[in-house]
Amino acid sequence: MLSASFHPAAEIAAVAARLVVDEGLDYACAKRQAARQLGLSGRAHMPDNTQLEAAIREHIAVFCPQEQAQALRALRELALSWMERLSGFRPHLSGPVWHGTATAHTDVVLHLFCDDPKSAEWELLDRGLAYQAGQAPGVRGEVMEALTLRVRCEALQSWVMLHLVLHDRDDLRGALRPDAQGRRPRGDAAALRALLEASGGEHGP
Repeated sequence: MLSASFHPAAEIAAVAARLVVDEGLDYACAKRQAARQLGLSGRAHMPDNTQLEAAIREHIAVFCPQEQAQALRALRELALSWMERLSGFRPHLSGPVWHGTATAHTDVVLHLFCDDPKSAEWELLDRGLAYQAGQAPGVRGEVMEALTLRVRCEALQSWVMLHLVLHDRDDLRGALRPDAQGRRPRGDAAALRALLEASGGEHGP
C-alpha cells in the first residue's frame, strides 16, 4: 500500500530525471520507464515536461553539477561551430542544449529555416557529410523532415548525434515566441554566443 505522502507524478519525475541525466533517455521514454519501475500504469499520474525538467535540474544540482556544466559547455560550443558552418540556413538551437539541462548523453538539435529545405541536404552532400534522413518535431510540434549526423565532440572525447530539422524560411515567423514558462524556445548563433559569454555556458536562457 502506498503511503499518504506518495505523489505519483513527483516520484515519476524524480526517477525519470535520473534516466534522462544518466542514460540519455528522451522525456517520453524516461517517464514511461520510470512509471514501470514504480509499478504504476496508465497516463493519469504522468508529470508534464515542465515538472520533469525541474526534476532534471534538481538531480543535476545534487549529483553532477560540475560534470554537467562541462558537458553543457562542450555541446554548446559544438552547436555553435555547426551553426557557423550552416549560417546560410538561419540555424537556431533548441532543446536541452539551449535550455541548459544537457548532459554528455544529449543530442544537439538545430532548426534550419531555408529558402528551399532541400538545399540543406544538398549542402551536406556537397561537403561529403554522411547523414540519415528522418523526421523530428518542428517549431510548433509538427512532424518535419530532419537530417541526422554523427559528429565528433573532441571536448567530450565522444560522438554526438546532431539533428537538423528542416523548415521553410517563413516558419521562422513566430518560432521565437516565448514558451509557456516565458523562455525563448530557441536561439540563433548570436544568442548562443551571448549566452556562453554571459554565463560560462552553465545555465539556460
